[in-house]
Amino acid sequence: MRKFLIGISLIVTFLCLSPRASVAQELRPGKFKGRVVTPPSSIEKPEDIGMKAHTHLRMLVAIQGQLPKMGKNDELPPFPGLFFETPASLACIYHLVSNPVPGCNPNLTTQNPAGGSGTIALIEGSDDPTAAADLATFSAQFGLPPANFTVLYTSGLGLTGTPPPADPTGGGELETSLDIEIAHAMAPNANILLVEAPSMLLSDLFEASFVAAEIVSANGGGEVSMSFGSSEFPQETQVDPIFTIPGVVYIASTGDQPGTSYPATSPNVLAAGGTSISRDPFTGRFLLENTWQDAGGGPSEFEPRPGYQDVVRDRVGPSRGTPDLSFDANPNSGVWVFDSNPVFGTGWFIAGGTSVSAPALAGIINTAGSFKDSTRAENREIYSHLNDFRDFRDIEFGNCGLNVGNFALDGWDFCTGVGSDLGYKGK
Repeated sequence: MRKFLIGISLIVTFLCLSPRASVAQELRPGKFKGRVVTPPSSIEKPEDIGMKAHTHLRMLVAIQGQLPKMGKNDELPPFPGLFFETPASLACIYHLVSNPVPGCNPNLTTQNPAGGSGTIALIEGSDDPTAAADLATFSAQFGLPPANFTVLYTSGLGLTGTPPPADPTGGGELETSLDIEIAHAMAPNANILLVEAPSMLLSDLFEASFVAAEIVSANGGGEVSMSFGSSEFPQETQVDPIFTIPGVVYIASTGDQPGTSYPATSPNVLAAGGTSISRDPFTGRFLLENTWQDAGGGPSEFEPRPGYQDVVRDRVGPSRGTPDLSFDANPNSGVWVFDSNPVFGTGWFIAGGTSVSAPALAGIINTAGSFKDSTRAENREIYSHLNDFRDFRDIEFGNCGLNVGNFALDGWDFCTGVGSDLGYKGK
């Protein structure tokens, strides 16, 4: 017994004195262990509903915290051996490139999306002073061209030269880096316009969206991406006319919990839902795309069914149904993002949530190049290609929603809408 106790004591002493060795082992390629974290910026308080928005962002955090940067700027992941998504792996999965690498392994594919024109505006509710530098680091890592990038600030009365306060929780800055980086990745030749509102108040964000849309419209058209939302509120139908500037397609995240979120439920907005990408855990080979159980979606409480959803009236009933179109949003199949974050540290993050979906779909729609005159016209185009398996991947596996009571179905469903993107047709 005495020898046994001495042996246990030596093992405990070794473990206590060697935490770095243990962490290093966990971070070897193929040995990653992490947990999903919801930053404070993505947590809605009851008193915020109808007044203040929250981001739709989640993080997959390594057990010891911040991932270090490893590897080189070689168009491959910054941490080799892991199977989280890069611009090239997403382009492969969503058929945005010719001659994709079989299996779309992020560590083997380097063919990025190409194209894009006009302007994509990203709306944020706080300042990110290192946004341009972080975007440049991201672009260099993955072999993307330098972005044509502009930052503007709104004051509640139009444009101002004064940036808003930063988000003291760090979530706002990570959200901004995610938005601009994924939009640039999907449409590398588009102009990227970051518009920072003075706060996360809905009134400030909607005013920033209006200002951004006028600029986008005046410069040849494009998209306005909104990775934020509020639980629905009765007055939301009065806000809908804001999202009608000609030449602009508005895209909003549906949220990261069961149920609906505004402005995604507006009939004048394309509702961007979330999916999961399943890969072989040993080879990284793409297996299939299924639902993400936490993705927002469902029938609107206040918005009636728009005409473009008449084709799915048997599914949505008399209400506006969300989502319209979906994209990878599960943080467990998340995307790489670089951010100089004063709270979480500077480096590479694995991000998820439907905050990925909105800017990604904005970039894909931009590169498709049809530049519809309104979001309703864009949604009419999408719904007219429902069940066209050359243009959309119908998600047939999984479930979602309250009590996990919604299921993936043939055609449109409350988990993923028409499904996810396949190429540039039908957008």
